[in-house]
Amino acid sequence: MVRVGATVRRPASAGTRFVGELLRLLEAGGWPGAPRYHGIDEKGREVLTYLDGHVAWQPRQPPEVHSDGSLRRVAQLVREFHDLTAGTELAGSHEVVCHNDLAPRNTVYRPVGGVLRPVAFIDWDLAAPGERIHDVAHVCWQYLGLGPGVEDASEAARRLRLIADAYGLTNRRELVSVILWWQDRCRRGIEAAAGSGDPAMIRLRDAGVVAEVRQAYQWVAEHRPHLDRALR
Repeated sequence: MVRVGATVRRPASAGTRFVGELLRLLEAGGWPGAPRYHGIDEKGREVLTYLDGHVAWQPRQPPEVHSDGSLRRVAQLVREFHDLTAGTELAGSHEVVCHNDLAPRNTVYRPVGGVLRPVAFIDWDLAAPGERIHDVAHVCWQYLGLGPGVEDASEAARRLRLIADAYGLTNRRELVSVILWWQDRCRRGIEAAAGSGDPAMIRLRDAGVVAEVRQAYQWVAEHRPHLDRALR
């Protein structure tokens, strides 16, 4: 992946056509929270607009990134693009099109009213038809860092409800179950791909990611009664 002026060029993949159609749909809806898709260049690479701002990929971040205000805005952004995709051909028989990899590392933050706030999502490679709760659950896992590193389970439960409320999630009682589903799916996916020889997944496994996700799953399962109560 390289930056060329105001664009980003990246190798095309099996999902390039779907993602291109999705980004064009979001652009047609006037939604500013995703890169614009400009087709394929002479070298066969996807051409996307470069979104300037702060991408929260490093472990240590400014406090605003993890604030209630930023969490609320993340949930609202997800609701906005979900609503634009609901009932479309791209969503097919599912509720919406999901991003499927929503996390601070895939979020662009910019100063809004003097405070750093999320304004866009990047890395739409895993986008696919799905259910609203899938993306919301992934947001809860990744943006709250649910796992052994959480010092206050009560505070995590409060922020879990904050995300569900900001999104307007109706089937929130299933939310913790879907968080566990994501964690189990992630761990099994890395293990299976690494076992098949995928170099990227081997690196993740050897870096301890499988163990980290397993520990996160165990933490959520242990604190599930408390988290579930917060969503009633």
